Amino acid sequence: MIELLNGLLQASVWLSVAVLVLAAIRPLLLRLGGAALAYRSWWLLPMLLVVPYLPLPNFPITEAAPVKVMATALRAPDVSADTPVWPLLLLATWLAGALVMATASWRAQRRFERALGCLQPRVDGSWQAQGDPGLPALVGLWRPRVVVGPDFEQRFSPAEQDLILRHEHSHRLHGDPWANAALAVLRCVFWFHPLLPWTVRRLLRDQELACDARTVDPHPALRRLYANALLKAQLAHPVAPMACHWRSQPMLKERIAMLKQHKRKALPWLSGQVLVVGLCVGLGGIAWAGQGAGAAPVRVDAKAKEVTAPKYPKSAFEQGVSGKVVLRVEVDAQGRTGDIRVLTSTPAGVFDAVSIAAAKEWTFEPALQDGKAVASALKIPMTFKLDNTGPGQ
Repeated sequence: MIELLNGLLQASVWLSVAVLVLAAIRPLLLRLGGAALAYRSWWLLPMLLVVPYLPLPNFPITEAAPVKVMATALRAPDVSADTPVWPLLLLATWLAGALVMATASWRAQRRFERALGCLQPRVDGSWQAQGDPGLPALVGLWRPRVVVGPDFEQRFSPAEQDLILRHEHSHRLHGDPWANAALAVLRCVFWFHPLLPWTVRRLLRDQELACDARTVDPHPALRRLYANALLKAQLAHPVAPMACHWRSQPMLKERIAMLKQHKRKALPWLSGQVLVVGLCVGLGGIAWAGQGAGAAPVRVDAKAKEVTAPKYPKSAFEQGVSGKVVLRVEVDAQGRTGDIRVLTSTPAGVFDAVSIAAAKEWTFEPALQDGKAVASALKIPMTFKLDNTGPGQ
């Protein structure tokens, strides 16, 4: 439970880092590559949320004697058996907030879909709705459909209709419905984050600006016609969280201002792509490598609490056979043995069974990292020799 809260806190920190970096670099990206490049830079957000949890290379196991062992942590600290009450309260609060946000998003989406009414296919491949809860829009996730309102032909000229449909098809081609779905999940998980409202607004605005740019850049002469189509439709009522709406009143001025800009040049555009890729890879690498940063050294003087010597095999004793077995013993955060494997044995198979049986009964003082007990793996050599008094280790 504590690990879950720590992971959520760490993800919140990286979310803040990503948002602040994107906010600072956005003006430069707009100059280098326009709205499409600024929208593409949002890939940094999921990267910094996922990369810190990718596994680091395993540390090698430590060779040690059976009684005094050298421990090396292999995985994150286990949760203590005596969990305080406050993590449970925090977890319950977070779950309640996530559930409320998920319910609100689901109800908004369902309300939007019900308001569409019956959908009728059109000859241009789009669908016409009976109602107009915020159309035209790209609706759906698995099989998104372009849906237009009942007065689509009356409100827009044929040329404007063609531009609007291109806009919505561009949303579908670039997977924007999936981006909106991921954003809805992000809003549920990080509902408490103070930067999330700005993040949602800015990402959706960059999404629309990028789609506008992709639609009109190949046809600069149609910019005025495109702006007229935007002015004819203004969306003032609530929208669906996972639909790509054509009209959006809060950013109307920003979209029209973008249309006045000239098409970008090839060299700055290429430089912008390199900058975005380098930014994502660089910060992602820092986040991944920073998993173990600041960790306290693992305690290397762990001691065995209870060690039972293995019994000398009767057949080996009678034949006067000596040998050596090297075990790999996993020790959990409570000091109990876990998986036990034979790394090497000489002679092969003679002392394996008794060595494993004895190691299963051992208990250890677990290794410590950051003051907490951690799991470890031990490489334990065991030597079997004969002496004058009888079987021994």
